[in-house]
Amino acid sequence: MADDSNSFSKRAIGAIGSYAAVGDSFTEGVGDPGPDGAFVGWADRLAVLLSDQQPEHSFTYANLAVRGRLLDQIVEEQVPRAQELGPDLVTFCAGGNDILRPGSDPDDVAERYEAAVARLAGSVGTVLLCTGFDTRGVPVLRHLRGKIATYTAHVRAIADRHDCPVLDLWSLRSVQDRRAWSDDRLHLSADGHTRVALRAAQVLGLEVPADPDQEWPTEEQRSAAEVRRDNIHWAREYLVPWIGRRLRGESSGDNVEPKRPDLLPL
Repeated sequence: MADDSNSFSKRAIGAIGSYAAVGDSFTEGVGDPGPDGAFVGWADRLAVLLSDQQPEHSFTYANLAVRGRLLDQIVEEQVPRAQELGPDLVTFCAGGNDILRPGSDPDDVAERYEAAVARLAGSVGTVLLCTGFDTRGVPVLRHLRGKIATYTAHVRAIADRHDCPVLDLWSLRSVQDRRAWSDDRLHLSADGHTRVALRAAQVLGLEVPADPDQEWPTEEQRSAAEVRRDNIHWAREYLVPWIGRRLRGESSGDNVEPKRPDLLPL
């Protein structure tokens, strides 16, 4: 299997002159603000790494992702646009917000996800799929670890059936560190997004400037009181508003448009 994956990567890299990112807040880049206040994120960083492999101005990139989007919204709003653009590469990361919803069934989400993968695989070049993160160390989300693991297994099986490369976030150990996550503990930090971009580039066969799984610098051990204080601040500032939006049926992505709806040069 490893040899097949490597041969796929070598074939795919020369063909990637255009890239469209499809998904939710993870792919939009929430948690990784740029100098102008707009989010950057792993997909933008991957686009830079891909563009470095192409002649100047020949690479184009679109990011259709919008925070808060559920799978069916992504399929309705973004997948047709990605098909219309017809890029050499689409990254398709979706379903995470569905899995976080109470009562959601990962088997059902995966079935709808696979239908979208089949559509994309039949109309664009390469479709790279993303698994879920291992949330064993994440407050609140650790209780959903079983559902996320089930969905991750489905994504890998879907990738096998449709011959898609996989960005396996579950196995990326470096994002188990709290420094890979932003203050809200729901989205990656700039460093976390960078490590995901490096891993995605590796999956696609690129030479990368750093190991995405390299050890974090040693930090001082925090006291139990400091941990409790951080948890109280996080719950007040992020968890309670997040739960409130869920109860009101609101989304952080309401009235938000894709940041790069067209394939444009970087």
